[in-house]
Amino acid sequence: MGWVWLAVIGVGVFALLAVLKVDRLLWTMVASALMLGAAGYALQGQPGLAGHPVATGLAPTPDDGAMLELRDQMLERYTGAAAYLVAADAMTRIGDRRAAVQVLLGGIRIAPKSLVLWTGLANALSAHDANQVSPPALFAFQQAMRLAPKHPAPPFFLGLAYVRAGEFAKARPYWAKALTLTPADISYRGEIATRLALLDRLLAAQDVPGRP
Repeated sequence: MGWVWLAVIGVGVFALLAVLKVDRLLWTMVASALMLGAAGYALQGQPGLAGHPVATGLAPTPDDGAMLELRDQMLERYTGAAAYLVAADAMTRIGDRRAAVQVLLGGIRIAPKSLVLWTGLANALSAHDANQVSPPALFAFQQAMRLAPKHPAPPFFLGLAYVRAGEFAKARPYWAKALTLTPADISYRGEIATRLALLDRLLAAQDVPGRP
């Protein structure tokens, strides 16, 4: 029965891509993500067993819904590369951050110049390292900024990673840069501006250098 559901999911995904008129050149990336999932199921799945609750030993990670929605707005969720984000999100949701990183690395091997994948990998690495901006996470953020120097997503999410690490002064210049790079008519500009204003108030309350 598990293989039937896997086939149904695959058909549904490609039907959605057709409805959304996603460029067919990107379909191969989606197919690769599905094949990765199928390979994992083939190696670890046991469709003959009766269903029952299983303790995984992994701490579930609550969704940060607002951040996921903002990320999807900034990075255009319905693209071939975003299929890897969907898979990585699923791994993060059950607490398997290592698997989330591996999924995104697999996508980057196929599309090494993808802004979406490098930004997703940077986010996953910082989450995997207890919300610290480790050297690998910083490298991934910097690579995303090199690939798309005028896109607000990489500096915004690097700033967010510093906020989550408690390094507020380091976060401020990246959020300021993200706001500068965001056109006035983009729907999410207000959200970036609001977060930057709140960060400035926090820095002012703490009398921390780094604010204007």
